[in-house]
Amino acid sequence: MILREFLYVDTDKVRAMLAQLAGGVAEEEHETSRKEKRNTVGPRSFAQHLQVTGDERYTQKSLGDAIFPTLEDELESQGLLRDISEEVSHGSEWASGSLKELAPPGSLVRVTAMGSLFDARFTASVFSGFASVALGLQGLGVDFGGASTQSTSARGKSKQPGARPPKRTSVEGERQLEDHIPDFHGPGGADGNSLRSITRVARGVFTPGLHLNLFPLDSGEALIGARLQEGRQYLDSEADILFARYGMERQEWTLVGSIGSYGPEDTSMPDLNFVRPDGAAHRANFAEGINALMKHLGGLGFVDLPQYPGFSVIPFAVYRAIPRNSEALALRG
Repeated sequence: MILREFLYVDTDKVRAMLAQLAGGVAEEEHETSRKEKRNTVGPRSFAQHLQVTGDERYTQKSLGDAIFPTLEDELESQGLLRDISEEVSHGSEWASGSLKELAPPGSLVRVTAMGSLFDARFTASVFSGFASVALGLQGLGVDFGGASTQSTSARGKSKQPGARPPKRTSVEGERQLEDHIPDFHGPGGADGNSLRSITRVARGVFTPGLHLNLFPLDSGEALIGARLQEGRQYLDSEADILFARYGMERQEWTLVGSIGSYGPEDTSMPDLNFVRPDGAAHRANFAEGINALMKHLGGLGFVDLPQYPGFSVIPFAVYRAIPRNSEALALRG
C-alpha cells in the first residue's frame, strides 16, 4: 500500500470521473446499530402495553482523502490509466516520437520523476524581500563595495536610499509583480532594475501561479509541465509557505492526469496573411495564423506553452510517496 502525501487534488474532476466509473461517489459513511427490548404489561387476554427501548449509534467518516486513491485504483483496474514513468526516462522514446503514439493527447497517465515547483509570484516576493534587506543594511551604513557609491550620496538625502517605487509602465497603471521590487543597489551588482527584468521574464515564461515541472531526462531536454489550479484540495497555502515547506530543489513527485498537448515540432514563423482579395478578413486564416505565431513563440520557450519535445498534463493529483522505514520492515519480517 502506498502512503501518499498530497500536494494537490482536483476534487471536482476526481468526483466527476469517479461518478462516471462507479455511478456515484461516497462522501461519508453512516454506521447505525439499534437494540429493542419489548415488555408487555397485563394479562394476554387484555390489551397489551408495548414498551420499546433502543440504542442507536451514529458514525460519520469523511472519505475525502480516499477519493483519489479510489479513482486511481478504478482507472488501473479498467485499463484506463497508464504509468509512463519508465518510457519518459529514456531519451530514445522522445526522439523517435513513439511516446506520442503511446500516450496521445487526452490519455490518462501517471508519471513519477524528479521535479520542482515554480511560481513567478514567489520569485517577485523573494526579490522584493532581498531589496528590503539591502535597503535596510544601507540605511545602517553597510558598505556593499562598488554598489555603495550611489547609495552613499543618497544617504545624505534620504533615510532609505533608493526606496522609491519604480515607475509604472504597465497598461492602465495595473500593478504587476515586478512593481513590488523597489530601486536599490545591492551586493554582487544586483539592483532593482535587473531583478524587475528577471521577474518580467519569469511571469511571461510561466504564467503567475504554481507550476510543477518534471524533468524525466538528466539532460533536461524534455519538460513535463502542469499548472496547479488554486482553490483545489490541499493547495490552500500561500506561495511562500509552499516553497518554505517543499523548497526549490528537485525531488521525486508523482503526477496523475490527462495529457493536454505536446509541444509542436514545427514552430516556423507563419505567414500572417488573412485578408481576402475582396478586402474582407478570412477569420479561419486569422485564428490559425495567430495560433501558429504563438506556437512559434512557444518553440522559443518565451511563453507558457509546451515546448518540443515536452508536453503538458491536466493534473488530477500530485503527490509524493512517503518512504517506509526499511529497518522497521525488516524487524516485522
